[in-house]
Amino acid sequence: MKFQDKLDKAVQKNNSLLCVGLDIDLSKIPQTILAKEDPIFIFNREIINATKELVCAYKPNMAFYEMHGIYGLSSLIKTIEYIQSTDIPVILDAKRGDIGNSSAAYAKAIFQIFKADAVTVNPYMGYDSIEPFLEYKEKGVFVLGLTSNKGSQDFETADAEKPLYKAVINKVKEWNKNKNCGLVVGATKPEQLKEIRELVPHLPLLIPGIGAQGGNLEASVRYGVDRDGKNAIINSSRGIIYASNQEDFASAAQNAAKELREAINQNRFMK
Repeated sequence: MKFQDKLDKAVQKNNSLLCVGLDIDLSKIPQTILAKEDPIFIFNREIINATKELVCAYKPNMAFYEMHGIYGLSSLIKTIEYIQSTDIPVILDAKRGDIGNSSAAYAKAIFQIFKADAVTVNPYMGYDSIEPFLEYKEKGVFVLGLTSNKGSQDFETADAEKPLYKAVINKVKEWNKNKNCGLVVGATKPEQLKEIRELVPHLPLLIPGIGAQGGNLEASVRYGVDRDGKNAIINSSRGIIYASNQEDFASAAQNAAKELREAINQNRFMK
């Protein structure tokens, strides 16, 4: 099944544009979970069980697993396999982008070993750096467009008249021959988000930055959705999975996810 079809199915089934980011932090996991054999996977499994009827996607950030070496990567593979059993798509946040041969290896790892449904990529080395990802026609490829971090002003918006992010968006429109491209646009840039949606009316937008990064939820939803109230994937990580660091962490995550889904839906059709 193509990523877009899988996403649309989850959006409709769960009436949700919410994506939960699985950014693992062992210091915030309850001690009873840490004492188990595979605490990363067990923690993720409980979060998934509590939220799988409330989300349209999950987004593990690869860095938080890589830092734990083979153990962390093994837990990531198990986590993705578990998510796949729920029919919810997995966006592996890896931000890859290198010369052709290296990117081909990265793409094979992301899609064949980790078996993600979609990936985030960095376009700043040009087309050949992300072409290997795009060749996986069934998979989604989210290109960094306008990121939510403060440093985005160093390059992405440095030239007010010809900002780099607009050049990226124009290239993504050219590269979308397999209809599997998306864009990453930060929730901290609502004015630009509105403009970007007008430039790419049908592309899925992955919108991080809600919660801890201070992104504007209302504006992100209203400006991010397409004309059908879809194709905006609103990501929240720490605000949901660490809503509690006690034994009630799963139920607290469920409540936080439910509240955020409802807040998102209140703004989906308010253009």
